[in-house]
Amino acid sequence: MTKNHSSLAIDPYYEGVPTYMTEVYDWAYVDPKWVRALDRNIVVRILLFLNDQRLMRAYLNEIKPGMRVWQVAHVYGDLVQRVAEKVGSKGVFHLTDVTPVQLEHGSRKLADMKWAKVIRGDAASFAGEVKEGYDLICSFFLLHEVPEEKKYEIVDNILNRLPKGGKVVFVDYHNPKKWQPIRYILKLVNRYLEPFAEALWKNEIKHYAKNADAFTWRKQTFFAGVYQCVVVEHKK
Repeated sequence: MTKNHSSLAIDPYYEGVPTYMTEVYDWAYVDPKWVRALDRNIVVRILLFLNDQRLMRAYLNEIKPGMRVWQVAHVYGDLVQRVAEKVGSKGVFHLTDVTPVQLEHGSRKLADMKWAKVIRGDAASFAGEVKEGYDLICSFFLLHEVPEEKKYEIVDNILNRLPKGGKVVFVDYHNPKKWQPIRYILKLVNRYLEPFAEALWKNEIKHYAKNADAFTWRKQTFFAGVYQCVVVEHKK
């Protein structure tokens, strides 16, 4: 469901969007008509098999009011508002994304929170806009949607931006137990819609870090292994 080359050249919603997104995820994250339809809590709940709230809590529970937080991509539903609200006016919340329509939706959701800022930036190269660095950086269901080489770039860039005392939270897919029936539904979904996802079934997220041994990696899995939350901190 990608746009033809002539429309890509003139449509501002496609300007600067990575090719893999227009080829694979146009319907999900780029085309504004689809984004308007999908950016709802009920959609997130269905896609995550009713696990949305506990996965969001795994992220939210790591945040303390007043923190400086960077979320590396926009997420459908009300998660970004909940994060910004928990950070509070004494903190900083920066949301980045590479896709114009996602920035548009994120900006609308965060418009009333002056401590929140939406920035166009690639998770693989964004250098941050906080001099002291971020207390917490979160990738919420991003890694399974990017090609293999991009996974390495994103993980390394995030870890390179992490100051001592800060933490990174990765929430994403995992390798489901063989007896978990959702495993076989996801196999079918991945074949047709999520070609980069099953790499996270085979590899731990730390696999994508060049200097993984410099950090501690704390992992919790959910829903018989379908999902994971990995918290990363510098070794003391």
